[in-house]
Amino acid sequence: MKKTIATKKEAWLHAVRLRTLPLALASIFAGSIVAAYQGIFRWEIFILASLTTIFLQVLSNLSNDYGDSVHGADSKDRSGPVRAVQSGVISLTEMKKAMYLFGMLSFISGISLVYIALNDWLLFTIFLVLGLLAIWAAISYTSGSNPYGYVGLGDISVFIFFGILGVVGTYFLHGLQFDWDVLLIGSSLGCFSTAVLNINNIRDIESDEKAGKRSIPVRIGRKAAVRYNWSLILGGNLFLIGYAVLIQSPKPLFAFIALPLMILIGLGVQKAKDAHSTDPFLKKMALSTLLWVILFGFGLLLF
Repeated sequence: MKKTIATKKEAWLHAVRLRTLPLALASIFAGSIVAAYQGIFRWEIFILASLTTIFLQVLSNLSNDYGDSVHGADSKDRSGPVRAVQSGVISLTEMKKAMYLFGMLSFISGISLVYIALNDWLLFTIFLVLGLLAIWAAISYTSGSNPYGYVGLGDISVFIFFGILGVVGTYFLHGLQFDWDVLLIGSSLGCFSTAVLNINNIRDIESDEKAGKRSIPVRIGRKAAVRYNWSLILGGNLFLIGYAVLIQSPKPLFAFIALPLMILIGLGVQKAKDAHSTDPFLKKMALSTLLWVILFGFGLLLF
């Protein structure tokens, strides 16, 4: 039976979705780890990048709660965790105000980050535009008149923002330098983050289809979505091998300790029969991604 929300405090905690924050921080950690390996790590960049990412993730979660309620994906037929607006404890107006608040916090934190990191107006402008795009992406996933998450473009967005831009952008802001090999770690995080979204969409495949939300699993079917999930898990680890080859060191491969856990998650999703049995693997994939990054850091920096 789906849990109900009794108080405002509980409703806001559900809306913020604290369990998604470790995954949001994983790309910042990964980019900062590579920066530390290259000797260009800066604490102020790490802290501000982490804050900006947390604000953006909360904004995305609030917008998702708002948008899915408006568009009908958060109906009584949905099998995932209960949402704040869906519960009736938080109104659409209150949720919209919270979205404005975290949108502003994201903007202030992001501006502070690029101002401290960059002394070139062209680079400042480029990163400002990227930051505004990140805010737009966080809001528009399920909100607005044409949410891109409803036409199956969420996976591409997650791969870019939680992978490539998260890792490579953080690395660049630390030392104002770009290295092609960092793209491989960005691609690893992009694959793992997309796997988390894919598991979420596999869980919600029936309710999403009823609501007209054409996610990848809705478009290709559950069996193909499970195969897609395997390609993301294995692909992310193959990119790690490529990175180790490019830097000519086996140290990054310490992250492979997390691979058996990811395989167990893939098997669990494959064997799950319904939304209820699929749901736990969403959190497990997010946490295993963070574990992968921590192990990657241990291998690269301590051995």
